[in-house]
Amino acid sequence: MSVRIFLMWSAMAGVAFGQGFAGLNENPDGYSVPSLGRVLAFPGDHGEHRGYRIEWWYVTANLQGDDGADYGAQWTLFRTSLAPSGGSGWSTPQLWMGHAAITTTKQQFVAERLARGGIGQSGVSASPFSAWIDNWQLLGTATPTADAISSLEMTATGLDFSYVLKLHTKTPVVLQGFGGFSVKSAQGQASYYYSQPFYDVSGTLNLPSGPVKVTGKAWLDHEWSSQPLAKDQTGWDWFSLHFKTGEKLMGFRLRDQGAGFTSATWIGADGKPEPQSSGALKVTPLEISTVAGRSIPTRWRVQLPAHGVDVTTTSLNPNAWMATQIPYWEGPMRFDGSHHGEGYVEMTGYE
Repeated sequence: MSVRIFLMWSAMAGVAFGQGFAGLNENPDGYSVPSLGRVLAFPGDHGEHRGYRIEWWYVTANLQGDDGADYGAQWTLFRTSLAPSGGSGWSTPQLWMGHAAITTTKQQFVAERLARGGIGQSGVSASPFSAWIDNWQLLGTATPTADAISSLEMTATGLDFSYVLKLHTKTPVVLQGFGGFSVKSAQGQASYYYSQPFYDVSGTLNLPSGPVKVTGKAWLDHEWSSQPLAKDQTGWDWFSLHFKTGEKLMGFRLRDQGAGFTSATWIGADGKPEPQSSGALKVTPLEISTVAGRSIPTRWRVQLPAHGVDVTTTSLNPNAWMATQIPYWEGPMRFDGSHHGEGYVEMTGYE
């Protein structure tokens, strides 16, 4: 890549990604927007949706090592578009960003990759499923008769860490919201959103102290939209909970100048989703930590009265800060109270 092309690409990427989470409430003129009633179709919808402004494929894993310690792992691929259509090769408006992390009780290992679409450096194919940026991969290994993402191999490498993890499930994907139409505000902003929260995981984390064999559970999210936030929304607090009894819970609060907008899906042990009405989920910060110079809630009370859920989360590492171009907090936690289990928390937009 020439210096001129690199600088031009970096400038455009900085504009697109540098808007941060506030940029997700920009007017969607010219882009496709989600509509209630569209039926998600697989394997096609595992792939890219280039007519939409923003899209991500997101995996978080709660892991236990053969050394007796708990760990977390993250693999994320973001796609954002500078324009609704047009261009090819270096002139494509599609930009890509990858994040990978390993969380321990003491450290947060983070790596980031940037790529330009149209030149093969990054992308997603639906079937056989493959998501990649440089040599990081989320590679489908399922048989042709199974869902394309039912078996995956997840790899990433940073300066001081790497991992190779194998994910497998026999449970169908879970459609969030109303059949995959996930409402994000009282004004009607929405995304298409589905999850696969039932992966069993095994593999190896490679850390400065040496390799660690791990097993555990993983959760994949795939979401796309063109204006997922309302004008007054500044970020979100997102929770994924694996209950020891087999059920799952996805919930989020989008923050605004008032009480915020909450949404949740109760997921039975058989994978059947039960969307909850807005406001049914209650999340309350219980402890604030100073992380990267910011005040971040690192212990939460999560309540879903309709299912008797009243739990308190405890972060594996309160300093699980993703020091990336758009910084945010992301890390594993355990919860106790009415129910017991483990999960992940993501918090964005904290300045």
